[in-house]
Amino acid sequence: MDLYEDGTIDVDSGNETSGDDVNFTMEFDVQHEREKNQDVDDFSFEVLSTENIVQYMIDCIKEVNTVLQMPATTTRILLNYFKWDKEKLMEQFYDGDQDKLFSEARVINPFKRTQPIIQRPLPRRRRTKDCAICFARFPNNMMTGLECNHCFCTQCWTEYLTTKIIEEGAGQTIACAASGCDILVDDATVMRLVRDPKVRMKYQHLITNSFVECNRLLRWCPSPDCNNVVKVQYIDSKPVVCRCLHVFCFVCGENWHDPVKCNLLRKWIKKCDNDSETSNWIAANTKECPKCNVTIEKDGGCNHLICKNQICKYDFCWVCMGPWEPHGSSWYNCSRYDEEEAKAARDAQEKSRAALQRYLFYCNRYMNHMQSLKFEHKLYSSVKEKMQQHNMSSNEVQFLKKAVDTLCQCRQTLMYTYVFAYYLKKNNQSILFEDNQRDLESATETLSEYLERDITSKNIANIKQNVQDKYRYCENRRKVLLEHVHEGYEEDWWNYTESL
Repeated sequence: MDLYEDGTIDVDSGNETSGDDVNFTMEFDVQHEREKNQDVDDFSFEVLSTENIVQYMIDCIKEVNTVLQMPATTTRILLNYFKWDKEKLMEQFYDGDQDKLFSEARVINPFKRTQPIIQRPLPRRRRTKDCAICFARFPNNMMTGLECNHCFCTQCWTEYLTTKIIEEGAGQTIACAASGCDILVDDATVMRLVRDPKVRMKYQHLITNSFVECNRLLRWCPSPDCNNVVKVQYIDSKPVVCRCLHVFCFVCGENWHDPVKCNLLRKWIKKCDNDSETSNWIAANTKECPKCNVTIEKDGGCNHLICKNQICKYDFCWVCMGPWEPHGSSWYNCSRYDEEEAKAARDAQEKSRAALQRYLFYCNRYMNHMQSLKFEHKLYSSVKEKMQQHNMSSNEVQFLKKAVDTLCQCRQTLMYTYVFAYYLKKNNQSILFEDNQRDLESATETLSEYLERDITSKNIANIKQNVQDKYRYCENRRKVLLEHVHEGYEEDWWNYTESL
């Protein structure tokens, strides 16, 4: 039984639609999303449904098999081993050590068998056989063996495969149930022994997911509840638009984040998610004992501190961090500010405080634009309703859609400019970048204010004109900012505060 020829892979489509079935409205929305993101049109990609992906996987396997002529499961496992790089598989197959290739991929070499394949069910001459898992004796038709000759009863196989699929999430890499045997179970055996529809569907999804995850030219849409996949012709950090209208970076899968690069965004997200800033707060608000390095927080006005470490008990000055003895009775004043030891301790303290303040400056602005973006995605409906109350037709308020789209684009761009700026070292070009950032931010806030104003019969014409003028200005300033940053990447203008 060939898994791919008899149609065993049959993923339930649910509410999915293929590209040919998408209605006009959806196609218009996708096109609108492409027009909003000018970089999208420079990058060729295709959105595939679950059914499209399964068929694409089958087509890849068949294409390779027209040359290699192997069982479909063997071909799939080999392709998966090479991250679905067909050229690399072909090269290794014809120019490398085939025995080593199949061994490393954990499949039996179908072209080099030293003994006959055990048929399923076992030959009739052996009426019964012992299961190596439950040790019970079963008729031949209730036993199954792989090409490694390890045989188990149907019930044990079914329970083993179900556990691997449901509890461990294994699809591509289910090995033989025999201890120490790493030969992978073929798809036909799994589908023959597993009869529960839910388990079979899970297995099919695991195989499909493995195909997508291992293929560098494919990526799942990261939007919640979306099962579409984006397929590209080559790898590049560019925006792609799914049918669900979610726009994301193909390389890292995050929301499209121009002008910051993927590696800097990963560092930023990690910095925001972990406890590093808690450590910064501790460094900025506490000090370490100069002798034993225990962290101490000052809770009174007196500068004379005694380390609470029972082994240490060191007396020191909170201000200069020097030993207390030379201070005499200067309980609230320190006259030894410039001693070298005390100066070094204060410098470290000030650096920690400055690092925290700098991080908070950029983080607060990043979060502010993120929060505003969430609100402004809902702005179009409310403004459209206000204008229609003053008898403006749907065609007359179309400019609002463009204005709100521009506002949201500018918010998102500004959000990521603060990530870029956080890691950027100062130079002449960075100053120009900050000027462009400041100009775009000011224009964006003005556009947001125009869109949120109360509309009356007296000011409606003025608001319409102001909105149209300002969103065009925002579009232009956003373009200038992004072009400047991209030129900086090409000309190697940018230096960073941390290694990438």
